[in-house]
Amino acid sequence: MRKLELLLVLAAIVVCAASANRWPSAAGPTASPEPGVPQPNTLCAKDERVIFSCPVKRSAKIVSVCASKDLAGDRGYLQYRFGLPGKIELEYPRDRQGTQAKFQYSHYFRAQFDMTSINFTIDGYEYSVFDDYNGEEKPKISSQGVSVTAPGKPKEVSFVCRTKPKADYNDLQAVLPSGQE
Repeated sequence: MRKLELLLVLAAIVVCAASANRWPSAAGPTASPEPGVPQPNTLCAKDERVIFSCPVKRSAKIVSVCASKDLAGDRGYLQYRFGLPGKIELEYPRDRQGTQAKFQYSHYFRAQFDMTSINFTIDGYEYSVFDDYNGEEKPKISSQGVSVTAPGKPKEVSFVCRTKPKADYNDLQAVLPSGQE
C-alpha cells in the first residue's frame, strides 16, 4: 500500500511539473480568473457548483470537481482541482472553454449497487474521480476519491476520501460524453 501512495505522489509531482512548464502560474496575469473564496471543505468558489469534493485520507489535501452554475453542453465549464485552498497543485483544464469535451462521465446503478465516475487524461495519466457503493458485500462497501494510472503502468493509485464527499451529479449525463463502452 505504501508503494501505491508513493507512486501516486510521484505521478502528481510529474503532472504538476509538466503542467507548470506549459501553463502560466496561478499568480500570473494570464491565468484563469481568481476563483475567490472557496466553499467549506472544497476547492470550489462560492459562485461555483460543487460536483464532487472531499478531503483525502492521510493528508490535508482536497480533491474537487467544480463547475460554473450555468454548466450545460454548450456553455459553462468543469474543472478538476487538487491541493489546498489558496494552494491548488493541479487544476485541469486551466482554460475554461470547451471543458465538457475533456471529461467523460459514467454511472451504473441497480439495487444495492451504484458506481459513478468522472474520467479524464493528462499527458497519458488517467484520472478517475469515483463514487462507488456496493451493498451486496458484507459489510457494505462505500468508497470515494480519485485514482490515477500512470502511462504504461497496470496499477492505479488512489486518494480515498476521509469523509463522505459533497456530490451533485445532476445533469452530468446530459453535459459530458459517456465514458461507458
